[in-house]
Amino acid sequence: MPDISTLAVFCAATLALLVVPGPAVLYIVTRSVAQGSSAGLISVLGVHVGSVVHVAAAALGISALLAASATAFTIVKYVGVAYLLWLGVRKLMRRSEDEQTVELRVHSKRRLFWEGVLVNVLNPKTAVFFVAFLPQFADPGAGPIGPQILVLGLLWIALGMLSDGTYAMLASALAGRVRGSARARRRLDVGSGVVYLGLAAWLTTEKA
Repeated sequence: MPDISTLAVFCAATLALLVVPGPAVLYIVTRSVAQGSSAGLISVLGVHVGSVVHVAAAALGISALLAASATAFTIVKYVGVAYLLWLGVRKLMRRSEDEQTVELRVHSKRRLFWEGVLVNVLNPKTAVFFVAFLPQFADPGAGPIGPQILVLGLLWIALGMLSDGTYAMLASALAGRVRGSARARRRLDVGSGVVYLGLAAWLTTEKA
């Protein structure tokens, strides 16, 4: 079990990444704007059922990777850094006219749930976190890596449901502004880009 200070840093880093809109958040916001808060919350549930797949894969795969080759793990880590840098630069460089309009088609609750699962299973931002970022908080000296990854992964899901649920409720309440404010979207892009670049820089300083 990671110690309290490690868990505190993990929570801060996790929240920093979670609040940056990626594919899962954009899906949740779109559904909340189109169909209201209940649709958004169903989407949140689906997204984090998808997160369970990442947690299980990380608990099994990262343990094996760490045991097999420190070099291989370092390569994976820096692939994650490169991806975060790309995301950050892309956010900073994107212009407002590149934004897509919010999709307003209505979907069934079952479709909302399963699309949410699929969105997060295939979400590269979540995959990068679990493969390159989360292992920095596991301590081989504290016991088996797998159970530590599992605890951290479950904490990620809890924080993710809180963060994404907040997005769902706010998007539903502010649907008109979400659709119409190009300036607000641009400010969000800049903030998101800075967060991605900061996380990439932090990750390069951490030892595997």
